[in-house]
Amino acid sequence: MLWLTAVPGSRGGGVRVRMAGMADDVSTLRARYDAVVVGGGHNGLTAAAYLARAGRSVLVLERLDHVGGAAVSQRPFPGVDARLSRYSYLVSLLPRQIVDELALPITLRRRRYSSYTPVGDGGLLVDTGSRDATRASFAALGAAADHDAWERFYAMTGEVARRVAPTLTAPLLSRDEFRSLVGPEAWTALFERPVGGLVRETFADDVVRGVVSTDALIGTFAAVDEPSLRQNRCFLYHVIGNGTGDWDVPVGGMGAVSGALRDAAVAAGAVIVTGATVTAVDAATGEVVFETADGVARSVGAGHVLAGCAPSTLAGLLGSPSSEEAPEGAQLKLNLLLTRLPRLRSDVDPAAAFSGTFHVNESLTQLETAYAQAAAGSVPELPPCETYCHSLTDPSILGPSLREAGAHTITLFGLHLPARLFRSDPAGAREAAVKATLTSLNSVLAEPIEDCLALDADGRPCLDARTPLDLEASVGLPGGHIFHRDLTWPFAESPADAGRWGVETEHPRVLLCGAGARRGGGVSGIPGRAAAMAVLGR
Repeated sequence: MLWLTAVPGSRGGGVRVRMAGMADDVSTLRARYDAVVVGGGHNGLTAAAYLARAGRSVLVLERLDHVGGAAVSQRPFPGVDARLSRYSYLVSLLPRQIVDELALPITLRRRRYSSYTPVGDGGLLVDTGSRDATRASFAALGAAADHDAWERFYAMTGEVARRVAPTLTAPLLSRDEFRSLVGPEAWTALFERPVGGLVRETFADDVVRGVVSTDALIGTFAAVDEPSLRQNRCFLYHVIGNGTGDWDVPVGGMGAVSGALRDAAVAAGAVIVTGATVTAVDAATGEVVFETADGVARSVGAGHVLAGCAPSTLAGLLGSPSSEEAPEGAQLKLNLLLTRLPRLRSDVDPAAAFSGTFHVNESLTQLETAYAQAAAGSVPELPPCETYCHSLTDPSILGPSLREAGAHTITLFGLHLPARLFRSDPAGAREAAVKATLTSLNSVLAEPIEDCLALDADGRPCLDARTPLDLEASVGLPGGHIFHRDLTWPFAESPADAGRWGVETEHPRVLLCGAGARRGGGVSGIPGRAAAMAVLGR
């Protein structure tokens, strides 16, 4: 078990990490804290940092032997000095306000190339540094008219982002206030009808339609025309981050983000105990029962309990199983280390193509076909997926010898691979999904990606696969759902919630502070800060 405390009087609020006897560590805990945070993911750490800085006593209980949740950097390949963002990997929704308020020493780098989509022997390259180059790429694809539509469309979403982003760190607006804020045209387009219809009406080319639609389907198993509009909510969160919608590269990997939040919490006086599995929460008294690795159950009192876990997990801890539909993730995550970038069929520089989002078989027709196949219970024949190369923007995640040799990392995110496909035969389904996904990727390359894979110290290819069930087992995401549950609108959907923080539950002592809160999802810290503000405002 790892116990973290602040070193009194240390310069810059340094961190002392002490491995000690488990019983001795736990015996030093207080009987009661102003706040107990269940789960040491990045949102839980954010909440702990804000509360501790406000003078509240805070205890964070984390099941794993480290904090960070899904926002971590790890070395998955034996004997290989490469620190990969194994689960979450890019940052868009983390407000600059949180970075500034907590004085987080993190650097986020902008990528020049937004995306590349290979099509036959050519492709669509979206170059944010050259409008003319992007226009020429649309024309070469045979979609010249769609370039103007593209600019109008993203001017509209950009204006929505500019207006909405500041509200994400404030109490919830009512539905009417939010509608007035975004304006009638954007409201009708994004909030009232399925995004599929909007995309078809706006763009003529099937590939362009698909590139736009992918933002509605990341981690969300849905058709673009689904009446529930959960795909619209997913799309919204992908285009509003920090008022621009840009997705940036965290220098040092995602672990640098969670590490900075951990350090901020500990420096402010929060106590973090890892290897502590919370087993029950008493909503009336605030008692939190947890079990350490020795199998002994212990308890601690709390003025408030902040749940960084998923809402369905919290319901189980409260002894009242959730009435919501069970969460279901829908993605395959592959982490690869390459000796070099693969060759493309086009004359586009691979360093440009892979530095942004590299779309694979993600035309709208291909997305719809894959969804239908997965909904029918089969791994899609050509799973849509997208990749990016972290090391092109931030080589610091690689050791010196790897950098000198020209090695690169590839993060691949596969769509429409729901947890249901892996339930009956997890290992067999993982193998089938990985094989199909690599076939999909290879179908758009000039050479097999396998020819570029580095080998680990045991001579095995450096390929790490994470299915929804793997995420459920490793980082506690129910059904492997990366957002804890389907995303919600970033405003109060009932009049009673207007002016609240979107983290409240039916129990006054208990608050959500994870991705399953309103305005949750992604690496943002927004729910963690909101939960802290809710506590401090009482």
